[in-house]
Amino acid sequence: YFNDAQRQATKDAGTISGLNVLRIINEPTAAAIAYGLDKKVGTERNVLIFDLGGGTFDVSILTIEDGIFEVKSTAGDTHLGGEDFDNRMVNHFIQEFKRKHKKDIADNKRAVRRLRTACERAKRTLSSSTQANIEIDSLFEGIDFYTTITRARFEELNADLFRGTLEPVEKSMRDAKMDKSQVHEIVLVGGSTRIPKIQKLLQDFFNGKELNKSINPDEA
Repeated sequence: YFNDAQRQATKDAGTISGLNVLRIINEPTAAAIAYGLDKKVGTERNVLIFDLGGGTFDVSILTIEDGIFEVKSTAGDTHLGGEDFDNRMVNHFIQEFKRKHKKDIADNKRAVRRLRTACERAKRTLSSSTQANIEIDSLFEGIDFYTTITRARFEELNADLFRGTLEPVEKSMRDAKMDKSQVHEIVLVGGSTRIPKIQKLLQDFFNGKELNKSINPDEA
C-alpha cells in the first residue's frame, strides 16, 4: 500500500494531467466499485479481492455496508505473478531444446528473451485453448525451434505456484476472522486470473461459488 508521500504524488500527477482529484482509493476498493458491489442494498457484504498480476499477488477482504468500505485484512506475495509462470515454461523449453539438439541456450540472452516472448504468448493462448504452438525461427545457432505445450503440461509445471495462491486466501480469512461461508463475493483482478486452473482452484476452495470475472481483469 502507498504511504502518504506516494498518495500525494499520485494526486499531484492527476492534477498535472488536468484531472480534478477528489480522493485516492486503494486498489481492492476500486475493483469492488468496478463491479458495483457498493450498490448492492441490504446487509453488510464481505468481498474477497484476488489480485494476481505480472509480478505481485494480493488478497484483500473488504466489508461493504451502505456504500462504506472497510478493509478487514490483506495478505499476499510480493514476488509471485505471471512472470513466474513464464519462467517455469521457459525452463521447460530450455531443457527440451537441450534434449533435442544437445545444446544449452540458457546463457544466450537473446535466445532466452525470444523464448520468453513466445512463452508469454503461449500462456495467454492456453487460457482459451488446450494447446499452444511455439514457433521460433533460428533460435540458436541457426536451429529452428518448433514445439507445442498443452494446458495440462503448463498446469503441471506450475502446480505448486498455483496451489500456493490459496495460502494468502486462507491467511486473509483468518486475519479477518471469517470462514468461507461468510464471503459473499469473490472478485478477480490482474491478467493472471485468466488462467483457468487458478479460477478452478479458487472456485473449488469456495465450494463452487461463482467468481466475479465479467470485467477485463487488467482493467478492474
